[in-house]
Amino acid sequence: MSKIYCGSGKKKNDTWLKVTINPDKIKEHIQEFNGNRFVKLDVNIKPEPDQYGKDVSISVDTWQPEQQDNNQQSGYPQNPLNNDESDVPF
Repeated sequence: MSKIYCGSGKKKNDTWLKVTINPDKIKEHIQEFNGNRFVKLDVNIKPEPDQYGKDVSISVDTWQPEQQDNNQQSGYPQNPLNNDESDVPF
């Protein structure tokens, strides 16, 4: 699958990125976990700014774990050490 670009931004300093995300491009990729909704995103710093001066690229993380025979997802721990149910598995 090709990348789904959903936003861009600028690196303001070593610890601060200022970004804009297009909600229309991420709405199909909303996931639910323990009653909370999330979108997994990849944020990348470009080697040089584009024609608009943007040096940050944002795309949707579309990776999905493979299903196991017992219908459990292999990408997530079965007995996590942290039992805080508000913690997401990704």
